[in-house]
Amino acid sequence: MTLQGNAVIGQSGGPTVVINQSLIGALLEARRHKAIQSFYGALHGVQGVLDQNFVNLSLEETENLERIATTPSAALGSVRKKPTEDDCREIFRILQSHNVRYFFYVGGNDSAETAHIVHTVAEADGYDLRVFHIPKTIDNDLLVNDHCPGYGSAAKFVAMACMGDGQDNRSIPGVKIDIIMGRHAGFLTAASALGRRDESDSPQLVYVPEIPFSEDRFLSDIENVLSRQPNCLVAVSEGVADKDGTPILQSKEVDSHGNVQLSGTGALGDHLADLVKSRLGLGRVRADTFGYLQRSFPGIVSEVDAREARDVGARAVRAAVTEEAQSGSIAIRRIADGPDYASETFITPLSTVAKHTKSLDREFLNSAGNQITDAFRDYALPLLGGLPEMGGIKAPSVDAIKG
Repeated sequence: MTLQGNAVIGQSGGPTVVINQSLIGALLEARRHKAIQSFYGALHGVQGVLDQNFVNLSLEETENLERIATTPSAALGSVRKKPTEDDCREIFRILQSHNVRYFFYVGGNDSAETAHIVHTVAEADGYDLRVFHIPKTIDNDLLVNDHCPGYGSAAKFVAMACMGDGQDNRSIPGVKIDIIMGRHAGFLTAASALGRRDESDSPQLVYVPEIPFSEDRFLSDIENVLSRQPNCLVAVSEGVADKDGTPILQSKEVDSHGNVQLSGTGALGDHLADLVKSRLGLGRVRADTFGYLQRSFPGIVSEVDAREARDVGARAVRAAVTEEAQSGSIAIRRIADGPDYASETFITPLSTVAKHTKSLDREFLNSAGNQITDAFRDYALPLLGGLPEMGGIKAPSVDAIKG
């Protein structure tokens, strides 16, 4: 017998430019199933559930929902909260009072952990609640998944930003350092080099958390580039750490999942720029921290990413209502590559995605660990939906006229 009742959906963790596609994909799919009577949105995730801060999404007009789908950031508001067992007991009391039998949580591995906690406690209490995690993260670090909704668009932003920044740095030569999101995984920073056409193109150097960061090697690499050309653009993950795993720079701010804040400051970029100036004696050295801009930029959206983000939301609802599983996380599997790229969704247990993360494959980096390989280009480019082409002057030089 199909479980009858209401549904609640929440959004959690860092927003993306396509997270609302998953929200609307789930909501529109729910309208096709009579088992879901009303579909509520919890404002600011599980905190919204605890505060009974709900909106009735069933009453939204389809036209407005489609506008929301193409609007960046979390329409319901986000949160970083790890519920305690007592929180879960209160969550179940509230859900029961609203006759909620379906709970969907959009987010990354921390959100999957939250969904897993809620499901485990509900099961122990004998409360019949279908719990599904809907994947989202620009870090692209969810286990089991080939890639994650949100990554393709953020990667496209980073690639295009570095393409433009590289042209700027070519016009007025010097050293430019761009700090890009990536706590433990370097997928987003690696995307900075997807627009490169040859070895002289920017970024000339890429540093990710998976490779121990050495300031001496960093300086030597820059010197090596400058021995061949007058400009050098460097892409660095915010989470780069030394051989002992200690981040080069970090703040003391920690969320409820134990994550240390990295993106809210330009300290790492300033530190590396000062290092280059003082140790190499260079005059023109600049640094930018992309920070939160790369997450929710409305002008750069991958069509592939938007489509897949909607698909995982819809699949979660279908799986819950049709009793394909009592709980789980929706994951993405690649089934065709190159110009015929295609993917499909499948269900994986919450425990396989919760808490832990995956890293950038070593084959995606060169032997020196400071640039991407063709293998990464083959992996990532289909997810971006194309990049603009850059041109350059090819006209021959005019001979000088001597006195």
